[in-house]
Order: sequence, then C-alpha cells, then structure tokens
Amino acid sequence: MALPAGTRNLSTMDPVRTVTALALLAVFLGAYLLAVRAYYRLRSPRPARTLVPTPDGTRIAVYHRRPEVRRFAEPVLLCHGLAANHLNFDFDPPHSLAHAFAAAGFEVFSVDWRGAGASRARHLWQRFHYDADDLIAQDGPALLAHALERTGAPGAFWVGHSLGALVGYGVLGGADGARIRGLCALGAPVFFRYTGWVVRLSRLALWLAWPLAFRQRWLSIALAPFLGHVTLPLTEVLLNPKAIAPRVLRKMYCNLVSSMGYRLMRQLDDWTRHDVFRSRDGRTDYRARLRHVGTPVLVMGGSQDALATPKAVEGQFELLGTEDKTLMLFGRENGDTLDYGHGDLLFGEQAPLEVYPRILRWIADRASPVPEPEPEPAPVQVIALG
Repeated sequence: MALPAGTRNLSTMDPVRTVTALALLAVFLGAYLLAVRAYYRLRSPRPARTLVPTPDGTRIAVYHRRPEVRRFAEPVLLCHGLAANHLNFDFDPPHSLAHAFAAAGFEVFSVDWRGAGASRARHLWQRFHYDADDLIAQDGPALLAHALERTGAPGAFWVGHSLGALVGYGVLGGADGARIRGLCALGAPVFFRYTGWVVRLSRLALWLAWPLAFRQRWLSIALAPFLGHVTLPLTEVLLNPKAIAPRVLRKMYCNLVSSMGYRLMRQLDDWTRHDVFRSRDGRTDYRARLRHVGTPVLVMGGSQDALATPKAVEGQFELLGTEDKTLMLFGRENGDTLDYGHGDLLFGEQAPLEVYPRILRWIADRASPVPEPEPEPAPVQVIALG
C-alpha cells in the first residue's frame, strides 16, 4: 500500500540515520582522542629502542638512554609496574629517573613488558596470554642479558616499581640472580593483606579484563583533560592526587597507561585472595626466596600507599635475608613535604627532590666507578736548528 504524501518509511530511513550518526560520533571521538594525545605528548627526546627476543618468541621493547660521560660500570634497569609502560620511569624531566640516572653517568635501560607499550608477541592471540611467571622467567632475564651485552658489564642494578619490583625479586631468586648487583623496590606489595575498596577494585579489574585484557588506554586518554578539575573514584588507591601536579597527572594518563591481561590479572587475584606471592602452579614461593637473598636491597614505600602499605613494606624489609638492606618510608612523619601514595614515589611534585636523590645515592654507593681515562701526553715539538 502506498504511503501518504510527505511521510517516510522509518524501517529504511532510521537505520541509515543511525549508521550516519554513529560514524560521525566515531570520527568526532577519534579526532578528540588524537588531539588530546598530541596536546599532552612528551616533549623530551626519546631514547633508542630495540626489540629484544625472549625464549618464547615475544619481543620486549627495551629503551637505552646513554649518559654523556659514563661514570659507572653497571647499567641500571628500570622496570614498570602493572598497567604502565617504560614511561613510568622515562617521562619528561624532572619526573624521570631515566634522565636522572643518565645525568649521573649510568647507562640506563627501561622496558615495556610483554603486553605493554611497543612490545610484540609472535602471534596476535598471544599478546595478552601471559602472567607474572612469564615476566620472571623470560622478560626479566632477556632484559638483563641485553643490558649486560650492550655495556660489557658483569652485573646490573634493578629498579622496579610495584609489579616491576616483584619481577625483580623473582629474577633475583632464580638462575640469573647473581648478575643483579642491587635491587631497589619502590611500592612493592610482597604481602597482599587487603580489605575494603582495594579488594573490590582488584575484583573489578579482573572482571573487566575477561576474556583477554582490560583495554583502558583510550578511556584514560579521554578522561585526561578533566583531571585536576575532578577526582576519579578510587584514585586514592593508586596515588595521592594532592601530591601530583594536575598537568603531570594529565600527561600520565595520556602516555603511560597500558592494558592489563586477563591471565596476569587472574594470577594477581590469587595473590590477593590468599596473601601469597607464588607461581601460577603454586610450586614456587617467590616470597620464601627472599629469606635467602644476599644481594643489597633498598625497600621504599609511601606513608599513604594503599597497595604497598607501610606495614607490608616493613614486613618485606624484615623478610629479606641480606645484611645490606635499607628501608625508606616517605611521608610527613619522616620530614617529607607530603604523604606519598603508590604512584607518587615517581610522579609526586617533590619526588625528584625527596625520592630520586636517595635512590641515586644508594646505587652510586654500591656501583663500580669507571676509571677516568689517562690524559694524553702533550705532543713534543721538534724545533729544527738552522
């Protein structure tokens, strides 16, 4: 039956309009995200990048920042935590331990663990098919071997934040542990006695990561311009928003957030449910290994850290078997300007003045100075007598 004049067939017109509107919305959102990323991009020169193969064929991205003058034999390995990438340590100065170590005369290597940043899996389906055991058994040793090969050094110093420190502990207790000259653990939750919102946040992250990964990167970029004006729910679990300048916080959300693989999140859920630090099959107790560590260790924590609480950090320090161990807690009670949260040890407004120098001094005191080259003798001038 013919439709009256002036009417439209909604069954044919509405889908067209819907598709057009969705396409325009996608273009707008894409342009918005690209504009935000461009505006908050990092401005400092980027280090050289190499894709380093691991035994299973995954290639982790390793970034090498060279000093103008090499003053120490051992390189420093900077290892990021969960949901981050190498920019956790190689950000724009002054919030960059990579720049600080290079300025002090160290060869510096930062990493993108598998599933993060520019690292690449052999097959697309393997990109998020990993857990902490893979980081400990494959990525950590590959990073260590690459740095030692490039520098010719017999050992290296490991600086890890959160999960990056836990990976370091795992490597330290394994076959490659003797090649680590010292380990600095920033905000490492070796004990997982959580309650309240921390438990709920952990369960939510696991649920969002099913079945492959929690792909929160684009959401982080979209929200970045609003940070400093509004505080996102549960932010205090990850950092103290009062301790980080709003512009730094926006650049963090735009640049260093990476996805969280479901298999890794499932292993972390096992750790938090049972307060354990163990392999996925339960056969290796990584925490028990710490009792036999003889390597120097610097344990650092924040007074307001909800993930690596002061009590957990102190327990970790007591557990370590090494005689050369140092504990540092940062907060107002210890004379610092602010109470530090989980991410504030690296990105707090005063971290470059209060935290970085102590890390540098601790490692420099245990590093091997490179002998200064002998000055070349002045050329002998021969004067011909006529």
